[in-house]
This record gives sequence, C-alpha cells and structure tokens, in this order.
Amino acid sequence: MENFRKVRTSEEEMPLPFADLPPDVVEMKVKEGSKIRNLMNFAMAQMELKGRRQIVFSGCGRAVTKTITCVEIMKRKLGGLHQVTKVRYKTVLEVWENQDPPPDGPAQNLTVHKNVPSICILLSRDPLDPNQTGYQPPEPQHEAGEDTSGSSTKGLKRPLPPPCEELLPKKLQVQVSDSPRGSGTTAGQLDH
Repeated sequence: MENFRKVRTSEEEMPLPFADLPPDVVEMKVKEGSKIRNLMNFAMAQMELKGRRQIVFSGCGRAVTKTITCVEIMKRKLGGLHQVTKVRYKTVLEVWENQDPPPDGPAQNLTVHKNVPSICILLSRDPLDPNQTGYQPPEPQHEAGEDTSGSSTKGLKRPLPPPCEELLPKKLQVQVSDSPRGSGTTAGQLDH
C-alpha cells in the first residue's frame, strides 16, 4: 500500500434506526474533525430556541466517542431527557489510487470496503418506550440542599474533604534585619 494514496472516502447512507420519528427531526452527524462547541451550540439552539422535542446524534468510527460526549453534555445541560442508544456497523468505501502506475497502462485504483462501528443516540423530552433495547431513563433531579457526592445534572462539585495536617503549609523561621548592615535580628514567621 506504500505506492497508493487515498483519494476518496464515502459512507454508506443508512436510515435512522428509530421508529416513529417526526419527519423534521434534527440529526447531528458528528465527524472526527467536528468541534464539540459548534455541535452543541447548534443542538442547544434547536432544543431550546426552536422548541424541538427530539434530536438524534450519530457518528461512526473515530467519531463515536465525540458523539457520546455531545450527548452527555446535552443531557447535563437540559436534564430530563429520555435516551435510546443503537449500535451498529456502517460500510465505509475508500478509493486508493496507485502513485506508480505501469508505463503502458492506465492508473490503477483500489476500492476498500470497511465495516466500522457506528452509534445513533435519540434524545427526547417526551417519554419513550422503556422496554426497547438501549433505553435510558432521565437522570433524577437533585434538590438544592441534597448531597451531590455523585454525578449531578447541574454540574455541582462535591465538597472537598478537610486537609490533612501534613498537607498544611509549614511556618518558616525568618530573620529580619533592623539595620541596613544586618546587625540586629528579630524572629518573624511567614507562611510558606
């Protein structure tokens, strides 16, 4: 393959694996080079400003982890979202061109069919069928005074434990001079 160069990559188009989706549902197609900030700005605008009830995030190959990250951010920011996750394989076609074609013939192309993992995640404000495979109910909402030692939908940090004695700053003994020559000394303490 050292004499070949990738010319083109195309993904097989597959219908979304969810039944009863509205025809105008927004599908966020996450790519390996997509910026999470851009994806989230658009998705949040669709759900909050345009009042959409459902949104689908999909990604394949190296974009799967970024897709999951976007979904988790969306669930934390909005809260109360039902989720259905479907995992499948998608066929990706890669066309490779020979860099050193034979002198008497045309350039040779090589087509590679790859099966890569793919994920589709449906988020919905409306309840979904809890019996379907891949369903996750919304995370419970925490009250203001409740212990937030676990994960929280509001992103609150859990309180830090009290510091150990050996981690507290030690006091330094410093001599301070009264005269410019340093003849008289007094002991003072400074925090380190």
